[in-house]
Amino acid sequence: MVAEMSFLQDPSFFSMGMWSIGAGAVGVAALALLLANTDMFLAKPQKAALEYLEDIDLKTMEKDAVTFKAKALWEKNGAVIMAVRRPGCFLCREEAADLSSLKPRLDELGVPLYAVVKEHIKNEVKDFQPYFKGEIFLDEKKKFYGPQKRKMVFMGFVRLGVWQNFFRAWKGGFSGNLDGEGFILGGVFVMGPGKQGILLEHREKEFGDKVNLTSVLEAARKIRPQTSASEKQ
Repeated sequence: MVAEMSFLQDPSFFSMGMWSIGAGAVGVAALALLLANTDMFLAKPQKAALEYLEDIDLKTMEKDAVTFKAKALWEKNGAVIMAVRRPGCFLCREEAADLSSLKPRLDELGVPLYAVVKEHIKNEVKDFQPYFKGEIFLDEKKKFYGPQKRKMVFMGFVRLGVWQNFFRAWKGGFSGNLDGEGFILGGVFVMGPGKQGILLEHREKEFGDKVNLTSVLEAARKIRPQTSASEKQ
């Protein structure tokens, strides 16, 4: 029996065991990293219905805020709307600047550019405005981020795409801060007037996942402004 258990006294046995445990841990970590960089575990966005978006309550940003239904933004001329994840985020500021670069062409089409934020703290909205060339409204109930709110927390920091987005925005000269809630993912909508509906719905899948600007313009060109009865005559 003693002879059979003598292998336990062999240092190489324990070395091999520790090496196996270490290799296994590295393998598990590598697999977890690989899976984190697929879309397998990302929350799938639920498409918003027109009626859902129309009924959202928004507020103006001034001291004496006015509450109104979101449909007023696109009822006549349609609209391009950015649901901002966090105004102080340098990735959000980059996308805001990109969308603002379309404003001259959107103006030619008669299509307004708007943004909604989910909170109004400190000077975050004021500091965001140099990057965004449209009006900004408050969505306190975070409805534009639904119907199913999606969050990205720690997984965002192990995704290669996120780090590529960080580097792209940093290289572009954008900076920001860490103030406010930034885990609920945002998006961009192109809305047609009246019942023309949602012409484009981009849902951010990870931090810095920007909308395609060509797709935004293509959707905006499909907008057919509503004409009143007097205008038809």
